[in-house]
Amino acid sequence: MAKRDDPEATAAAQPVAETAEETAERLRQGKGAPTPTRREQEAARKRPLVPTDRKEAARAARAKTVEAREKARVGMAAGDDRYLTARDKGPQRKYVRDYVDARFNIGEFLIPVMLLVIVLSFLPGYFQVYGLLALWAFFAIAVIDCFALGFLVRRRLAAKFGETKVEKGVRWYAAMRALQLRVIRLPKPQVKRGQFPS
Repeated sequence: MAKRDDPEATAAAQPVAETAEETAERLRQGKGAPTPTRREQEAARKRPLVPTDRKEAARAARAKTVEAREKARVGMAAGDDRYLTARDKGPQRKYVRDYVDARFNIGEFLIPVMLLVIVLSFLPGYFQVYGLLALWAFFAIAVIDCFALGFLVRRRLAAKFGETKVEKGVRWYAAMRALQLRVIRLPKPQVKRGQFPS
């Protein structure tokens, strides 16, 4: 029994002739250049292992390193999590920083008081004795303030994140930040005094 040819299938199987305009449009949309040979592609990828101008290469590498360091320094000062050290990363550490920066800390004036005591030590008589006593008294008050700060920070972190999820070392982190002058803290303070985090 002979097969009958389906006229629609036969028409679909035959290629349709393109007009000149369609061919030009297809070529414009394509890559428009012959495919490069393997040898040409490999030659384009090859770069010398040692640059021809070493001084220029070293200068460029130095400039790139300086730019990367500056970007990291600005990012760290701004508190960008990508540039922070492992010690400063995480939401709990950010909360501690904001809490310490919003609070008035006695310990941040420890360095100016120490400088004052050094100046007083050059003066004769009782200035040296009273200066040293004042320094020890101030130091004791700053330590008590740091203990109170650590207790408050831990309690607030437990209320916000849960008692079991509070990271180790947050009290020490808060105390070390509280003992620094506000202007030299890194990352830089992101909140004003009195703007306690919620």
